[in-house]
Amino acid sequence: MSIFLDISVDDKIYIGINFFLIKDRFPVSPGHVLIISNALKKDFFELSDIERNELSLMIAVAKNLIEKDYNPDGYNIGMNCGETAGQTVFHFHCHVIPRYKGDMENPRGGIRHCITGKGNY
Repeated sequence: MSIFLDISVDDKIYIGINFFLIKDRFPVSPGHVLIISNALKKDFFELSDIERNELSLMIAVAKNLIEKDYNPDGYNIGMNCGETAGQTVFHFHCHVIPRYKGDMENPRGGIRHCITGKGNY
């Protein structure tokens, strides 16, 4: 059973054909949104071609929703696939994380910082 299946329709900020969007309950930054599959799929690699195509649209929808309330300077878009990659909820979800100038000392390397020492090159 997935905790995402218990999310109330009132907490969904957008509902698509195969995905819904919510505000992340533990946001990395103001405006952090999660895109979650309606059907229980473990991770990105279990999505169908149709779902992967819709995911691109959902990322754009998330960006537009974020920008109604916030003015980010950039974005990180990420998915953790597998326990070793940091996945803790085994129901597909994609993070759309707004980034703001000054939110970390040196953002160069971005996602490469997920492994210590690899972000600085």
